[in-house]
Amino acid sequence: FFAQTWWHLLVCRFLAALGIGGEWAVGAALLSETWPRRWRPWIAAVLQTAVNIGVMTAMVAGYALAALPVRSVFLVGILPALLVFWIRRAVPETEEWQNARARAGHDQPRVVELFRGAVRRTTILTILVCALSLTGHWAFLYWFPQHLRNHPDLALWSDGDRTRFTSLAMILVMISSVAGNFLASFIARFLGYRRAIAAMCLLYFVSMFATYCVPLDHRMLVACLSLSGVSQGVFALFTMYMPPLFPTLLRTTGAGFCYNIGRIAAAAGTVFFGLFSSVGDHRLALFYASFMFLPPALIALLLPEPPDE
Repeated sequence: FFAQTWWHLLVCRFLAALGIGGEWAVGAALLSETWPRRWRPWIAAVLQTAVNIGVMTAMVAGYALAALPVRSVFLVGILPALLVFWIRRAVPETEEWQNARARAGHDQPRVVELFRGAVRRTTILTILVCALSLTGHWAFLYWFPQHLRNHPDLALWSDGDRTRFTSLAMILVMISSVAGNFLASFIARFLGYRRAIAAMCLLYFVSMFATYCVPLDHRMLVACLSLSGVSQGVFALFTMYMPPLFPTLLRTTGAGFCYNIGRIAAAAGTVFFGLFSSVGDHRLALFYASFMFLPPALIALLLPEPPDE
């Protein structure tokens, strides 16, 4: 809210990202140790749905605060941060974690342990799945609004009309992704996490490839976006799948490290795919980004399946 230059905003976003990434890793590990395995796919869907609702809430906040300076929307972000104080006081550590820490004593594992022994293979494969899938996902989320706003069918529209149309398309994607969360959880419940991740990555590839392989009119384009939204359910699976892949005292570190390394790769990849787009037409960037979902679909099958509990 108080940023005056671009680098002020950059520093603030970096600090916020540290907190968001850390909270995701800790929360995922905490829930994976408390919920029975048979319920984990469904709680993962509920958690990811909360993310989608958060995005839509932010859009509503932006609309409601449209008469105020743009930076006023950042003040809304303070509210969820206040929940941390309640969590620190009211949510206890799990018995599994406390027992593991007591057994380890002063010999607490470090980040380097992720690249030693049998854990190393799991770490590397998980990083690849996260990095590749998130790169394609972020490229879609960033470039599809740009492509839609600059679509030839909207050339004579006012800026306000194009903005509203793009916002409605984003809401459609978010609503579709809620359905995708539960679809992914349903697949994971009966086929396992690995096959579910592979299937959803393939669905994401097919949806983006079909949408952007040839130019479409703006109505057909928006209709196809819903399938890409459903495909985003793959990320609901990460929350409950990744922490159990690692030893108890490395669950937060392992899940957080792999996922956030993937986010760093995705940030670079989003910029890279922008180089493929011509001025005013970002379809090619989205088309080429669709192929990023093929490798993680195969790599996911090489990962272990969490044991029954």
